[in-house]
Amino acid sequence: MPKKITILGSGFSSLAAASYLAQAGHEVHIYDKNATLGGRARQYKRDGFTFDMGPSWYWMPDVFDRFFADFGKKTSDFYNISKLDPAYRVYFGKHDSIAIGDSLGKIKETFEAIEPGSAQKLQEFIDDAGNNYEVAIKDLVYRPGVSPLELVTPQTIKKIGSFFSTISRDVRKAFKNPKLIQILEFPVLFLGAKPSDTPSFYSFMNYADFGIGTFHPKKGMHAVIEGMITLAESLGVQMHANSNVESIVTKNNTATGITVNGKTIKADIVLSGADYHHTETLLPKNLRQYSETYWDKKTFAPSSLLFYVGFDKKLDNVNHHTLFFDTDFDKHAVEIYDKPKWPDAPLFYANFPSISDKAMAPEGKEAGFFLIPLAPGLHDTQELREEYFDRIINRLEELTGQSVKKNIIFKESFCVKDFVEQYNSYKGNAYGLANTLLQTAFLRPKLKSKKVANLYFTGQLTVPGPGVPPALISGKLVAGLITKNDKKKK
Repeated sequence: MPKKITILGSGFSSLAAASYLAQAGHEVHIYDKNATLGGRARQYKRDGFTFDMGPSWYWMPDVFDRFFADFGKKTSDFYNISKLDPAYRVYFGKHDSIAIGDSLGKIKETFEAIEPGSAQKLQEFIDDAGNNYEVAIKDLVYRPGVSPLELVTPQTIKKIGSFFSTISRDVRKAFKNPKLIQILEFPVLFLGAKPSDTPSFYSFMNYADFGIGTFHPKKGMHAVIEGMITLAESLGVQMHANSNVESIVTKNNTATGITVNGKTIKADIVLSGADYHHTETLLPKNLRQYSETYWDKKTFAPSSLLFYVGFDKKLDNVNHHTLFFDTDFDKHAVEIYDKPKWPDAPLFYANFPSISDKAMAPEGKEAGFFLIPLAPGLHDTQELREEYFDRIINRLEELTGQSVKKNIIFKESFCVKDFVEQYNSYKGNAYGLANTLLQTAFLRPKLKSKKVANLYFTGQLTVPGPGVPPALISGKLVAGLITKNDKKKK
């Protein structure tokens, strides 16, 4: 029997869930507090420049293909992607950088030139990572985290050791050059935890990086959101922006609707793709599954200090994705996870999408997106933002051998305070709950409330975890759970 379903938030997981639920015949409404849809994947436009405000890496294209195929569509029906070459560049010092090519063959040549004998080791490492990718992305992550038995398959039993070793340990066994080690540890940062705390099984992220490659959707990551909105609306999903959900209405421990901008809207099922912690604050305390102590003890992925910068010229010696690893990786990690503070010498990431896509900036100009990972919950002031912007621009100039400060037309920033205000993000985190061993699969917050009937959750704080492809999968998982539970009641 068709149900009326209200969804909080309009990010990747919400849009994915909405499409699956509408396809199943339900009446689906999405409510977002902001003026534009997309959650953290919104866009900022100014003076002919376009910036993706959040996600900027397009990895695991097969997950996107699989999503659209579930509706008889192709990714190319909604947007086009191109493979980047180089995928990205990593700076370790002045005029000291390594470019990662668009094929494993090219990357092996790069590794071999830096550390003789490493090409073969890299091939073996990526072969194993590819096997993990097959097990994880094709099967394991599509399980709803209901039971620990979901992790027990003939394939995972063979890999039991990879859940108790770490990425950092495995990489250091095979490679000695510190630059190569940092490059191989980089992909798991997308999972929100230190490589030393991330199980070896997650090397499938290395396969996503070296084995599949890095892509760019024309007109930016928001093109994916636009495609998903088009799909959802074609299935009958109704979108409501400027719609702040103020409470979840319950009766007899059952969700019966939501209050939006002071108005009560009845629903048979409430699904939240908004911040999990925030969503539970919309309930009476006795109906919340997880206490403040629970959340405070969890390992959260970093927050970020972001800058969106318009330059009046094209920049030299940078690529679409450029990483600046010229400072102490381990020290910065300690300042994020172990002893939270504003970092003394942060690593940072710069994205110049206009290098690959003319639509992202006016002709002859450059769009620059800068990201500094930070511990969540830090005190965030305009003075600190300015100080750190000066630091990274000075390093950009020195490391790439060019002057850019005088070419800045404008800059806008986004940090901890904004993540809280605009996304109700717990402690202003940017990526959700880290994927550590004790925060994997069934050990993550549940898709279905244990205390409130007809209340469900999706997104980066639940299964499978942080990142855009996992968000798509999370939407599919929760939609499947709702459909399954609905059939049981009949």
